Amino acid sequence: MRRRRLRTPAWTATLTWKAAVFITVMCCALAALLGVLVHTAVTRETVSEARDKALARLADATRAYEAGEALPPDSGIDPAGLPASLRDLAVSGRRGTVVADAHGRAAMWAAGPADGRALATEIDYSMSAHAIDRLDRAIVGSSLLAIAVTLLVGAFAVTRVTRRLHQTARVARRISAGDLDARVDDPCTADPARPQDEVAIVAGALDTMASTLQRKLLAEQRFTADVAHELRTPLTGLSAAAELLPAGRPAELVQDRVRTMRALTEDLLEISRLDARTEEVDLAVHELAPLAERVVRASGTETEIRVVGAEAGSGVRVETDKRRLERVLGNLISNAHKHGRPPVVLTVDGPVVTVRDHGPGFPDYLLTGGPQRFRTEGGGKGHGLGLTIAAGQSAVIGAELVLADAEDGGAEARLTLPEYVQFDEDEPAGQDGDDDGSRSGGDRPTSDGQAEAT
Repeated sequence: MRRRRLRTPAWTATLTWKAAVFITVMCCALAALLGVLVHTAVTRETVSEARDKALARLADATRAYEAGEALPPDSGIDPAGLPASLRDLAVSGRRGTVVADAHGRAAMWAAGPADGRALATEIDYSMSAHAIDRLDRAIVGSSLLAIAVTLLVGAFAVTRVTRRLHQTARVARRISAGDLDARVDDPCTADPARPQDEVAIVAGALDTMASTLQRKLLAEQRFTADVAHELRTPLTGLSAAAELLPAGRPAELVQDRVRTMRALTEDLLEISRLDARTEEVDLAVHELAPLAERVVRASGTETEIRVVGAEAGSGVRVETDKRRLERVLGNLISNAHKHGRPPVVLTVDGPVVTVRDHGPGFPDYLLTGGPQRFRTEGGGKGHGLGLTIAAGQSAVIGAELVLADAEDGGAEARLTLPEYVQFDEDEPAGQDGDDDGSRSGGDRPTSDGQAEAT
């Protein structure tokens, strides 16, 4: 049985946290090193002075003992409180000193031999011990203060850097979401003569990349729109001329190709409008199930319709642009029939519409990167524009389009619409329109786009 690893909180992976830990550890290590060095040096100096003083008094006591005179104060033969280790050293014929407690206070003892006994003297060491204790407390206090100040200053400096990094990341996400006007505009990049740090270099590179990308995309959009506009006029004339051809197979082929080119031109124009974000939404409240049924009838395909909860008689209403929603559903149904296998099922479950086929599913590139215009696989017909338009129109009406493979096989497109909630019971319902299946505004309910899976 595998042991579950403890997962650290996400905030511990931030640069601010790592910098704070690093600064704290380094400050503690430095403070500890300096504290030990200062404590050792001061203690050694204090003990050395006390030892010299105790040995000098022991020499005086030794001279007095040898001369038979009275011993100096705090001196004696085998005095009470003399440490046993120092007594043994003196009895063995050697002199020495030791710091020990005497009568409840710290004392420096010095002892030497005296006719097989220990002649010892003591001096008060309590003042020196208190001074060392105060020094230790001062070292600890000053170290904590230095760590706190250094940590605050370091956190402030790191926070300024991380704030700029977060701003750069936010702008990068906005650019990836399609906002090509987003720029970091880091203050350090405003003046080229000003020294730039690494964050400013990254921010400047991102701004330059965004500007270059924006220019290229705008040029591509202008090219697409210009080509579509320029093709519209000759195609209109070509379509009229094709209608005048004598009836027959050649005329049918020409007319079919002209219709295909006109459809492609209209798709390009629609995509150029979506790219330019100039579309205006005409929102209204509609019952979703009847609207979806009309789209299926208008598509002229054998698509099964399932409405979840229909037996309860509670029709779900959504606030959307009916024309654009019909366009999205029509494209999804067309792609399911063109690149999948029957049965194709359209399911309305609350504000969610699902179009599912039983074919090989969506290609991997589409699942990972989304619809891509002019890309098809497996020899499929179309230009890869149908799902591109469906995704763009879904975003315009505030719906979420998710393309995935069903668990038991087949492609599944799930469209989630903003559900309308009526708070006032007397409020009139939104007009759904008595549509007979025809599409408003001349929009075609079908288009290519889903790449055929291999």
